[in-house]
Amino acid sequence: MPTLHFRVRIIRTLTATTALVLLAGGLAACGGDSSASTATGAGPSSSGTVTVGSLSNGAAQETTLKVPEVKAISAGLPKDIAAKGELVIGLGALPAGFPPLAYVGSDQKTLTGAEPDLGRLVAAVLGLKPVVKNSTWENLFVGIDSGKVDVAFSNVTDTEERKRTYEFASYRQDNLAFEVLKDSTWNFADDYRTLAGKTVAVGAGTNQEKILLEWRKKLQGEGKKLTVKYFPDNNSTYLALTGKKIDAYFGPNPGISYHITQDATTPNPTRNAGKYSGAGASLQGLIAATAKKDSGLAKPVAAAINHLIDNGQYAKWLSAWNLSNEAVATSEVNPPGLPLDNS
Repeated sequence: MPTLHFRVRIIRTLTATTALVLLAGGLAACGGDSSASTATGAGPSSSGTVTVGSLSNGAAQETTLKVPEVKAISAGLPKDIAAKGELVIGLGALPAGFPPLAYVGSDQKTLTGAEPDLGRLVAAVLGLKPVVKNSTWENLFVGIDSGKVDVAFSNVTDTEERKRTYEFASYRQDNLAFEVLKDSTWNFADDYRTLAGKTVAVGAGTNQEKILLEWRKKLQGEGKKLTVKYFPDNNSTYLALTGKKIDAYFGPNPGISYHITQDATTPNPTRNAGKYSGAGASLQGLIAATAKKDSGLAKPVAAAINHLIDNGQYAKWLSAWNLSNEAVATSEVNPPGLPLDNS
């Protein structure tokens, strides 16, 4: 199988709000078969490289990586995937997208983000042409079930419930984080007791709210106070943070990393004050590439990711998207996931 050469360009980024509007208006969903651009920037090229880029307060910053096919890994592909010569990568980013993981570029139609970038890197190692299909979250799984999508790179958490239907190759930690003003001296330090006396904003009905309320209950039992506040949207939350009406915002680590990067040169820059596993204290949650159970794809995809880890390109990909604090030491096939009572 010949080595495929293609270029993935991270386009000058948008503010989070603009990106959401453009993605909602610029890409149309159609069941599990809605298709975004097959590549961000150019398609196959003769350079033998994949270019990934970082968010740097809205400016494009690219890292070029040489990613030839590794035949010892591509030899393990299922015969039907190898025969068609392409890897259909599923994203569940409609209608709004989720920067920095998957969202629309400045051309108002092409998907960019950490998730499609990794999918294309993996496709390169496997010697396959990447074809990115975008849909709603629900239709992402319809696409996998129907065979219209080979593998999802879409911030899917590994759970024991999902293992009944899908197989996984892990590639990122599933983390929550605390965002504070850059001049704040407070850090979470992986200890709920550090939240005593603090006022923290969180999204209602979220996994992080559940965790935060459990911590509040523990602190109340110790005679200490944690104030939890809710706001209708992110803009209101960040206005409260810059106005010092709250001490911290507790939310998904990728979104916080994106906001920190976008806010870096404003009068009120923020920083990450500590992360926490989305699965809770007893298990490190994992984000994983997701394929149909018994498809035979998880093993070669994990091998491709481990190749990228071993040669340092995985670390460069994470760094490009300011997600180094979600690195895994190795990609595992079907690692322990969220238990059935917390899936």
